[in-house]
Amino acid sequence: MSNFCRITIVLLLLPGCAGSKNVRLPLAAKASTKEYAPTIQSVADTEEDTVSPALASRGKNSPASEAADTNPGADTESSVTELENSAASDSTAGENESVSDDANSEMMLVSLNSPEETPASTDTTNDEDVAFDEVLASVYSSYPLLQAAFYNRNIALGQQIGASGAFDTKLKGASENGPQGFYENYRQSLGIVQPTYWGGEVFAGYRIGRGDFQPWYLERQTNGAGEFKAGVQVPLARNRTIDARRAELWKSGYERSMAEPDIQAQLIGYVQDASYGYWDWVAAGEYHQIATRVLVLAEERTNRIESQVNAGLVDPPELTDNLRLVAIRKAKAADTRRKMEQTAAKLSVYLRDGSGKPIVPMEKQLPGFPDPSPVDELQLDQDIQTALSNRPELRMLDLLRQQTQIDYNEATNQLQPELNAVVWGSQDIGEPTSSKRDKSPYESEASIYLDVPMQRRKARGKMTELQGKLAQLSAKRRITGDKISVDVQMAHAALKSAWDQVVSSQESLKHAEDLAARERTNQEKGASDLLKVTLREQYAVESAEKYVDALKLYFESRADYRASMALDQIGR
Repeated sequence: MSNFCRITIVLLLLPGCAGSKNVRLPLAAKASTKEYAPTIQSVADTEEDTVSPALASRGKNSPASEAADTNPGADTESSVTELENSAASDSTAGENESVSDDANSEMMLVSLNSPEETPASTDTTNDEDVAFDEVLASVYSSYPLLQAAFYNRNIALGQQIGASGAFDTKLKGASENGPQGFYENYRQSLGIVQPTYWGGEVFAGYRIGRGDFQPWYLERQTNGAGEFKAGVQVPLARNRTIDARRAELWKSGYERSMAEPDIQAQLIGYVQDASYGYWDWVAAGEYHQIATRVLVLAEERTNRIESQVNAGLVDPPELTDNLRLVAIRKAKAADTRRKMEQTAAKLSVYLRDGSGKPIVPMEKQLPGFPDPSPVDELQLDQDIQTALSNRPELRMLDLLRQQTQIDYNEATNQLQPELNAVVWGSQDIGEPTSSKRDKSPYESEASIYLDVPMQRRKARGKMTELQGKLAQLSAKRRITGDKISVDVQMAHAALKSAWDQVVSSQESLKHAEDLAARERTNQEKGASDLLKVTLREQYAVESAEKYVDALKLYFESRADYRASMALDQIGR
């Protein structure tokens, strides 16, 4: 058996070889002129460098992990490495050393708080690329769960209105009649009571009592036209600076304020999820372009090999092997199309039109990855401070502490004696009901009422409980601030690592494409064979996919960094 046949058999048995079911495929040039997609170059292609990118590493429980299957292909490096030495020994000389540009030197440092982070309210048409800012604008304006979160404001407002009901003016009335018995009498009364914001109340009313009254109930009797009465109750100790009614009203005000950081926390999560979905869709499109491009290369090679077989220059198995490769790459292209369409459907959850209807983006709307930017190392400290001032968790804890402080003040209020002063005056009008005319003069009264538990254990127990809660909130705030600082540092480290991977994988892709193009040229000249071409294309495929992986990781890391600093806020 010839050396070529032995190598061919090994190649067919190895699952990681080019055309295998699990192989990763290289990025293809788009039909429309997109220059930021890395491509597997044909012989006539140029060797220009282009860069791609933007933001985000995700946690393993993040929604982005649902779209992880958009990276087609298993690891094939070990299988390819087994054939590398034998193929390299037969390759011809004359390959020129390719030159790689330093990507770092061509890019300027930019702030992660740049204007590109601000969503723009634009509509997506079928002929336009779907921009990242359009997806964010759609989340801000049309995402149903965010709109549901806005109704937390209504809920909190309703609670505040309910708490203010404790100060509603109360109308009181009574009709008490005794038409039978020795003492027949009829009493009617109507009055209003207005609780005051300083803990007391003001009251006024009218009553009339007619008939025969028991001698011990003569105060129920009025002159012929009835009696008008008005007065005021003023707290002198307990309930003077705070009482249960004011405490509930103030706490409901803080509850209303707490709706805003809760909405912001949800917004941050939705924007992060939308970012993951968008970059998953873009990456899936790039994977499909890779699969399509290498399929075209194999199909273009078929006619040439067929001519060489007819001329007796190569053996027929070479044509059969290439046809096998075409069939496998067609299947791969179909699989990557499926994943591209699936991620487009997932993205439609966040991408909506003006009426809130989901928009499923089409393949021709794929924008490709934008150019990535290196990380500004000097900005980390400033970004940590930005996070500490923006993160909703800290504001939520501050508002919760203020609520608890109100409860503590009310418990302290309960320690004081209930000492109230009441002053009232009354005047009967109309025909006197007795010869003594004892109802006719103006009457007034000033009183002081005292009520206090001697041990006051209920108030002391409540104070002890609330002191513990306040101490807990202080400790929670400290650890939350520390965790926020760590979150920013971890996101920053992930972003730096992602940038380094982008630079390295881009350089690797350039070399791999150069080698693949040279190997194809050698095959056309008869100085190489299909096995070597397949191996070189496989290396280029893997490098292209790793470059897409790096770009996707970079943009997802940037989304995480954006979330860690809480840059998304309502009203921006």
